[in-house]
Amino acid sequence: MARDKSEAFRRLAENRTNEALDAIRKIGNLSNRGNYSFAPAQVGKIFAALRAALDSAEKRFDESEEDNDPRFTL
Repeated sequence: MARDKSEAFRRLAENRTNEALDAIRKIGNLSNRGNYSFAPAQVGKIFAALRAALDSAEKRFDESEEDNDPRFTL
């Protein structure tokens, strides 16, 4: 059972990561100023959104994140 889950994780992780990497490469293709016009602020928004999505996904893998007490203490 654990082996099946591990294999499913590996298979899906590889496929989804490769799809994400392909999408990021396509975003990089938008940097061709011969074909596209864009403002630095637009580029900043794109990469801020990508970083936020990556940070959020990474936090979901951090088991200790669930154990943290969100209340403020001194």
